[in-house]
Amino acid sequence: MINNKRVLIVIPALNEAGSIGDVVREVRGELPTVDVLVVDDGSTDRTAQVAAAAGAAVAKLPFNLGVGGAMRLGYRYAREHDYDVAIQVDADGQHDPRYIPKLVDALDTADLVIGARFAGEGDYRVGGPRRWAMVMLSGVISWVAGTRLTDTTSGFRAANRELIDMFATWYPVEYLGDTVETLVHTARRGHKVRQVPVAMRKRMAGNPSQSPFKAMIYLGRAFAVLLLALVRR
Repeated sequence: MINNKRVLIVIPALNEAGSIGDVVREVRGELPTVDVLVVDDGSTDRTAQVAAAAGAAVAKLPFNLGVGGAMRLGYRYAREHDYDVAIQVDADGQHDPRYIPKLVDALDTADLVIGARFAGEGDYRVGGPRRWAMVMLSGVISWVAGTRLTDTTSGFRAANRELIDMFATWYPVEYLGDTVETLVHTARRGHKVRQVPVAMRKRMAGNPSQSPFKAMIYLGRAFAVLLLALVRR
């Protein structure tokens, strides 16, 4: 419970055995009254076993669906177990659980709250085509949502009960659909979106895949996903 709200932390995880145990233990240590669900997205390592040993409830997908598919399962779990708030947290340890109460507090004036990396807190930086894509996405989605959003691809976000119900039945599984398309869909249906500044951390384990070629692919995909999000009904 946070502010008398039943809160579920949903952690989508694919082959994160090196970090998931520490992430779960940190969340439970900082927020002992919340529940943690790890959705194992078809991992081939011991992600599910490590998460369960750390104290999380675990749901295993039989094969990899991507973050969107894993989160849709998480939202269905939240709806079936009558949670007031569902919060997405990454399995690599970059999201600091100490910000979670701020996201929950912000739901008093919004339906969906984003933990924003580029809103004045911390020193997280992205450059090149990936940054260009993020700026473009944020500009267009800010216009759609009627509020300034600086980090529309952030996976650190909180949803209230009404959006839990919506996301349990509709949640895109395409690349960037879980971030970009969900925001467009949410704003177009009159739900309020806002952000709170957060500081990001380094991964607890593993290495992010970064290269100029992959950054250019990201830029192209970002344009395509935004276009689809805007034209879909």
